[in-house]
Amino acid sequence: MCRTVLFIIGLIVFAGNVRAQKSETLNLGGASVVPEQTASDVENLKEKVQYLPVYNALISDKTDFDWLLTPKMSRAGIYRSADGKSIVVANSMVSRTFRIIPNLATVDFTNRMLGESMLRAVSGEGEIWIDGELWQIGGLSGQPERAYLKEEWIDEMETVPNSFLLEDFEIKPITEEIKWARSRWALNKEAATGKEIVFFLRGNEALESVNVKLHVAVYDEIPVIRKWMEVENNSAKPVNIDRFKLEKLAFAEPESPSGGDPATFLLPNIHVESDYNCKGSFTEKETDITENWVTDSAYTSQRNYRMETRCVLEVAPPIGPDQTIQPGNVFRSFSVYEMPFDSFDRERKGLFTRRFYRTIAPWTTENPIFLHLTSSNPEEVRRAVDQCAETGYEMIILSFGSGANAEDISEQNIAKFKSLVDYAKSKGIEMGCYSLLASRWISEDVDVINPKTGKRGGMCFGSSPCLCSDWGYEYFKKIKTFIERTGMTCFEHDGSYPGDVCASTKHTYHKGLNDSQWNQFYRITELYHWMCENGIYLNVPDFYFLNGSTKTSIGYREVNWSLPRERQLIHTRQLNYDCTWERIPSSLWSFVPLVEYHGGGAAATLEPLSEHLYEYRTLMFQNYGAGIQACYRGPRLYDTPETKQTVQEIITWYKKYRRILNSDIIHLRKPDARDWDGIMHVNPEEKEKALALFFNPTDEEITRTISLPLYYTGLQGKVRIREQEGKPRTYKLDCRKNTELTIRIPARGYTWYVVEE
Repeated sequence: MCRTVLFIIGLIVFAGNVRAQKSETLNLGGASVVPEQTASDVENLKEKVQYLPVYNALISDKTDFDWLLTPKMSRAGIYRSADGKSIVVANSMVSRTFRIIPNLATVDFTNRMLGESMLRAVSGEGEIWIDGELWQIGGLSGQPERAYLKEEWIDEMETVPNSFLLEDFEIKPITEEIKWARSRWALNKEAATGKEIVFFLRGNEALESVNVKLHVAVYDEIPVIRKWMEVENNSAKPVNIDRFKLEKLAFAEPESPSGGDPATFLLPNIHVESDYNCKGSFTEKETDITENWVTDSAYTSQRNYRMETRCVLEVAPPIGPDQTIQPGNVFRSFSVYEMPFDSFDRERKGLFTRRFYRTIAPWTTENPIFLHLTSSNPEEVRRAVDQCAETGYEMIILSFGSGANAEDISEQNIAKFKSLVDYAKSKGIEMGCYSLLASRWISEDVDVINPKTGKRGGMCFGSSPCLCSDWGYEYFKKIKTFIERTGMTCFEHDGSYPGDVCASTKHTYHKGLNDSQWNQFYRITELYHWMCENGIYLNVPDFYFLNGSTKTSIGYREVNWSLPRERQLIHTRQLNYDCTWERIPSSLWSFVPLVEYHGGGAAATLEPLSEHLYEYRTLMFQNYGAGIQACYRGPRLYDTPETKQTVQEIITWYKKYRRILNSDIIHLRKPDARDWDGIMHVNPEEKEKALALFFNPTDEEITRTISLPLYYTGLQGKVRIREQEGKPRTYKLDCRKNTELTIRIPARGYTWYVVEE
């Protein structure tokens, strides 16, 4: 009985939607208006598209190589369909097809790795609210069935009311948005390459002097398509961008159960990430604020009885931006990156996202070896500089509690730290400092105002200063001045900007609530872009990778570093294992408490270092072995010649194998303190194709035969494997590119193996 009633309700909704689709027009002054491209625009588009190469691939054609092994086989291109009605943005792994007449609309998004179309319906290019009125960016209407799309239906579709119309396009190479300085070692120093198409859309009579430039880029070597837009105000008066949706794609759902909680349904297997992330945490998943999967009420043939399947991707800021564009000025949106996966395998999906960051944000592959120094006393700083130079360290960060204050730009303070920086440079050591931004209480006039209470407090970190207050602008000016005048080349920015909104109407640099997040975000990322472009290494415990940040926290609770030393060994390896599925090792920092940190006393710390040399060596080996820099926080690196030799040995080993140790991690066995655990780095482009590390947490030596998965080395047939610096032996690979390796691991110890061709 219940299902019958729901079925009848569905029929009524379907009938209403059909009527709505047939009469999808806008009444303005009693007239029904459907915008149309001009005859000259149509002729221009038809003529220009003929100069593009024809796209001949079928949707069902599959990529015939694994891009993770041979990425250079994939090149980006902009094509035309054989009938000249569409433009295809594609590389060997992904393509997106845009119909250009009678208006711009996405008619296909193909996962070429699987030979599958990911869309079920024609989709417009987003929405924008200008001066309180909703406008569509392109779009076509009239699709009779939204579960799938037939090519012949597209020819019968019409433009939608209140839509910007396509009139032209241009094609150009992808350019480097952040001109990264490349001033130190990095695994990847190459800028991303590819092709970009810019679609030019004009408004109708009501907005004839407001235009939209829609940018779509496709990359060489990775299955990623990027999209962003610009709105140009060529009128004689200001216009306001109230809100916008950058994307509104009708994806085919991977599952749509009849009932149950829609939040548990599988979503389309695609990675969606914008460069507008701010929510005070360490991963993209935690900080994403723009990706929204919503229902499609017009999709009446879906299997879910309540039609609650989330199958439309909307990409939009959660509030605002509420930006006023003065005559002659341009508003630019953030960018969204879309990358389909070719399986649900966790390791493979992780390899996709890791390659994404290495390519799109190559500065995250920098990985300097640094000491977190707890003092800014000149004598102690110079001693630390000397120890870094002697052991192979490359950088000192004056830690929290050290006494360094980057907000103090007095001549005396600048002179003090410039002298220390100059001394460090004379020894080949870089120097930087720490500054806390959020989670501070400044004053009632400065802090962000909670829109629920009208007072400060109750925000992400309790209370934080509004970055668009006068205090906020002065803070950024001081930081930049301090960095420039002291010559520091590293900045650790704690608390960063966690996405807090601000309801104040008295702050100088934002109007009110609706523009507060947008303005604060771009204020802080302006600083980060500047630092990246000026060779300043940037540690930020928030997810700002796509805006110039080089490293974030691996993701720990500080109090865990107050546990006894022996427990920290296992905890560290668990962190290194659990937190490197989606992020690359060089983009993460962990922690080693040389001195007390959040309690724990002598049992938790490594000082005196010579008395805890086993733990010190093991922590260094397992961190550097994972390619992860830890914050070795204390006053020194060594206290005796034996300790010094230990540090030198580990750093020398790390530098010898630096490229492979900063390469992708394959997760072999999670640390559980019951048996061996291990990870393996792989890189088909390096001399060392793999380096595997094995640990034994037990009190007895163990021998194990392990199936070593070597597919992602790119090797075939036979491989050579050596234990540490011993002689290599030849091993055969099976059909899955695995080989059996018998290893012996000492009690409470470790070993490592190198794989070569």
